Amino acid sequence: MKNYKTGILVGFTLLYTAFPSYVSAVQLYEFDAEYQAYYDTQKVGKAHFQVKKLEQDRFKVLYESNVSKFFLSDKRSEKSIFEVEESQLIPHSYSYKRSGTGRNKELEVTFDNDQNRIWVNGVDTFDWQGELDNQLFRLDLSLKLSQSLEDITYDFINTRGERRQYKINVMGEEIVKLPYGNLNAIKVKLARESNKRVTYAWFSPDLNWTLVRLQQFKNGNEQGDIQLHKYTPHYKLTRNE
Repeated sequence: MKNYKTGILVGFTLLYTAFPSYVSAVQLYEFDAEYQAYYDTQKVGKAHFQVKKLEQDRFKVLYESNVSKFFLSDKRSEKSIFEVEESQLIPHSYSYKRSGTGRNKELEVTFDNDQNRIWVNGVDTFDWQGELDNQLFRLDLSLKLSQSLEDITYDFINTRGERRQYKINVMGEEIVKLPYGNLNAIKVKLARESNKRVTYAWFSPDLNWTLVRLQQFKNGNEQGDIQLHKYTPHYKLTRNE
């Protein structure tokens, strides 16, 4: 039971990447995506992801998930506000909330562009050295894959307000069978410092390089499998809109 809780919940935390950070290279879209979560082939929850343009060339990324099985439950949300400047994602703020079985958690991160500082829960914590937040590094990954890049490394601030680094290993092309339907996809591996936990993700060029599946293992045992159920694009975003 402990492996179930760790795997599914961490899997949802890692869940999403959706659109590229280079406006001139790849078109951006507002969209909604819905996912189903499985544990041992049984449905245990769902997630929703939304990309929306705000005023003054800013964007919002909103992620929400709800997972439960037996007496375990987990509900969480992540929200990022950012803008695109000179073909780069510039984070402004990031919030994270989690409730359910175990301790509830909240996190607020502010990226101070004027002072090049990162504030965590109102405390001046880090020099800002190009780190993204826990969602934006995953957003940028879709662009890198669309450009056929294979050696990718990201520095970011995780849901505990800590600096972390992931290396992305591109494994190749596959056709994945999903609740949404069969899709062409690129499979990648998220490499951590520890080899105990391994995460695989699939991104589909058929859906603007959206993440369509995520599967996690710990010590060789599957902990969770998240699959695309519904994808609704709204309209194309451009830098000058």
